[in-house]
Amino acid sequence: MKILILEDEERSGKYLADLVVNYDAALAVVAILPSAKSAVHWLKKNVAPDLILMDIHLEDALVFQIFDEVKITVPVIFTTAYDQYAIRAFKVNSIDYLLKPIQPDELGVALDKYKSMVNHFKEINYRDILERIGQRSPMYKERFMITAGTKITSIESKQVACFILESKVTHLITHAGQKMVVNFNLDELVDVLEPSKFFRINRQFIVSLEAVVSAQVHSSGRVKLQLAPPSKTEVLVSGDRIVTFKEWMGK
Repeated sequence: MKILILEDEERSGKYLADLVVNYDAALAVVAILPSAKSAVHWLKKNVAPDLILMDIHLEDALVFQIFDEVKITVPVIFTTAYDQYAIRAFKVNSIDYLLKPIQPDELGVALDKYKSMVNHFKEINYRDILERIGQRSPMYKERFMITAGTKITSIESKQVACFILESKVTHLITHAGQKMVVNFNLDELVDVLEPSKFFRINRQFIVSLEAVVSAQVHSSGRVKLQLAPPSKTEVLVSGDRIVTFKEWMGK
């Protein structure tokens, strides 16, 4: 049986490969790929593996982007630190959803499940899996890998003042005033950012609590924010979000 691993952390990828071989020495890990781009290229050029182990946050994008570019018909086991994507994962061939740190026995159970359904998918007990996930404390994104040309920069979430959508491109702005492109849309960011520290105020902005200097009622009835660093774009809380915004600010 041939297994493909998608994992952007080299140590985690090797750890998974070792777990696979320790489970059954007859299994073969055909590749460990760190990015959505490399995965798409590999899947287009090679015979499909029997099973794919997928981390959700790869170095250049969420793994779901791969399904938009390549037709994947083989079973998938997700291996991730984030529990927010479970339902979305089950829509794309998932047979199990394992939360990091991956334990050998957990992976063994998932591989046993695969072996029991080699030629066809059986009905998956989503409720049991979701209940198991719900027992774990939620984990939120701690850093973003930013690629600009050949340079890769790691920005911690606590360094981020806000995210802004401009011309269909999402930018991250740090408390120091740096502006960088991130490979996430605002909907995806809402899922991975800690809600006590970040709030989506409208269709264009997600702001951090630490970046909000002041708030005042705007003539339109909305709330206008002053951020640090200052934004060149007017920052307004949408009318339908004002109540929850005030609750967020007051926690």
